[in-house]
Amino acid sequence: MGSEPQPSPLAPLGREEYIEQAHFFRALAERLESNVPAQEVLQSVREEVLATTKLPLAIDFLLGELRHEGVLGPAMSLLPHYFTPFQAYIVQESENERLRFDLRVGLEILRREAEYRANEPTHQGLFLYQFEVLCRNRLGYDHGMEAIAKDPAFAGVWRDWIRKLRRQIGMVDIADVIYVHSEYYWQRQRANEHSARASSSSTLPEPRETNNDAPVLFGEREGRIALANRKKDPLYLFSSLNRQLGYPEPPRVTPVGKEQALLPQLARRLEQLETRLKIMEEEQRGGIDLSKFYERPPGM
Repeated sequence: MGSEPQPSPLAPLGREEYIEQAHFFRALAERLESNVPAQEVLQSVREEVLATTKLPLAIDFLLGELRHEGVLGPAMSLLPHYFTPFQAYIVQESENERLRFDLRVGLEILRREAEYRANEPTHQGLFLYQFEVLCRNRLGYDHGMEAIAKDPAFAGVWRDWIRKLRRQIGMVDIADVIYVHSEYYWQRQRANEHSARASSSSTLPEPRETNNDAPVLFGEREGRIALANRKKDPLYLFSSLNRQLGYPEPPRVTPVGKEQALLPQLARRLEQLETRLKIMEEEQRGGIDLSKFYERPPGM
């Protein structure tokens, strides 16, 4: 008899859990788009997911908290052993009325991440996906990077580096950061030890790293891509890394088509025309009765 696959550090819950999580996030997004109440969606999806996983228990807890609080984000943050801090952060930001971050986009982000963990994830791919999500959706780097650092997948050196990067965002180029912490950077450094600085294949000056013992977190391939995209738009860097590393592409907000935006405008104009026609008909019948708009003062 074959032994069951052991959970990996990048997928500590096991492959079955992440497959069911991906289905949960997909079903939740699709049915909320159809204006089905969230409580009904959770109840129906609970019956669909695999009963041998821990997801039904998590949904029961979410359903109870939703009935009391009306939101899902804080409830997910109370289950750190099942939902990661990054997952809870994405849902909380999508429920924030002050941000233009749609809940459907947030659920799609979580679905793609869960599917990626269920296959063959890497530290590099998982970090780049989560970091690109923060960049593309203009989410807060301070709380967002801390949520990434608290992910069980990033322990030890990775967690320390992410928290260091959190303080440097806005002051350093992400391409320089990846390059300096790649194996390719140290290969070039060793090759240049016995040659002149001017013989470097790059026409750009080498980035300076304050810490000479910078940990190697990215491979040779990531370092080459980062070097090729220095001083360029970060979107080019993310696009190249996504193609080469194979991690999921973060979803983007689909702009509303002109036809969809035109229908509500036509409906409002028709309502205005109907109101004007009613006023004209009343004028032709003998004038507008303004008394129906009067309101008696209180106490009379």
